[in-house]
Amino acid sequence: MNANEELITKFYTAFQQRDAATMASCYHQDITFSDPVFPSLHGPAASGMWHMLCARAQNFSLVFSEVKANETAGSAHWIATYTFSQTGRTVVNDIRANFVIAEGKIIQHHDHFDLWKWARQALGLKGMLLGWSAMVQSAVQKQAAKSLHHYLSKAN
Repeated sequence: MNANEELITKFYTAFQQRDAATMASCYHQDITFSDPVFPSLHGPAASGMWHMLCARAQNFSLVFSEVKANETAGSAHWIATYTFSQTGRTVVNDIRANFVIAEGKIIQHHDHFDLWKWARQALGLKGMLLGWSAMVQSAVQKQAAKSLHHYLSKAN
């Protein structure tokens, strides 16, 4: 295992343990993060998202595999299972992650998953019927941004 594979493994091992501080230590100070729910987070907001998710996680488990990396980039596959707090529904989210690595830290992190599939699990019938729509996906993003802003304002 090379150093960047070790870095990615450290990140997900910390996530399994809901250790957001160690996760954040794997990030470069100029980190950019994106996924279908949080499309554009930078710097402290990216680390703050992991702090929020780890703090609020209910019935959480995570498995990861296929960690690969070279000198500047990496990837991994991970599956998170948890209870979505707003509805009490169980979500199994299957995610592909891509990383850019600089100066021994993750400087770009992009997670890819099917937001419609997530919405069907998290939101139930509404997600099944409308989760594919830009309107519902935008509402999910806005609610997530609002939750993160509220969490970060209380943390500081």
